[in-house]
Amino acid sequence: MKVAILGASGWIGSHIAKEAQSRGHTVVAVVRDPSRVELENIEIRQFDLLSGDGNIVDTLSGVDAVIASIGGRAIGNHDIVKHTAEKLLASLPSLGIERLLWVGGAGSLEVAPGVPLVTVPDFPADYKNEALAQGEALKVFKQSESKLNWTFISPAADIFPGDKRSSYRKGGDTLLTDEEGNSRISVSDYALAMIDELETNQFPRQRIGVAY
Repeated sequence: MKVAILGASGWIGSHIAKEAQSRGHTVVAVVRDPSRVELENIEIRQFDLLSGDGNIVDTLSGVDAVIASIGGRAIGNHDIVKHTAEKLLASLPSLGIERLLWVGGAGSLEVAPGVPLVTVPDFPADYKNEALAQGEALKVFKQSESKLNWTFISPAADIFPGDKRSSYRKGGDTLLTDEEGNSRISVSDYALAMIDELETNQFPRQRIGVAY
């Protein structure tokens, strides 16, 4: 499968690109700065989501699926998250691309019925705006009438550097925790879960969470 990864030079996006490539998929890295792409034997297409120049439709032509790993914290613009979701939902069907997987945040996962993680008092302040932006993107997906087959994949509350265990649990809108009450997953196993869903299409048009 030929897969375009938006944000392939970022921390999570680069792990997803590596996982996809290791499983025989052809990866197209869509990035603002090509010099930051570290994988070899990979096609790179330069595109700046913040710029009015260029057409994302042209950038994504010829691919079978798109994985979007988009965040606004580094550039200080969280609106980019919601706007990118809207843009992809509107434009991908016209290219014949039927599949979009989205790197979502954990903040919108519920710790109790109707209580998102982002609203709890000890939620880290540095990540709150980013979490709220991902929550807005999730609303865009859930309210969309686009024919696009999307899956919004939220990681555990703690996503950390680490090797693959090659095992994880999947859930819905509720934050997954272990027997000690921790919600954790390595970035490597999150990438594994992302490509598993790409290949199996088990959760069309819904949000899932993944954790140990």
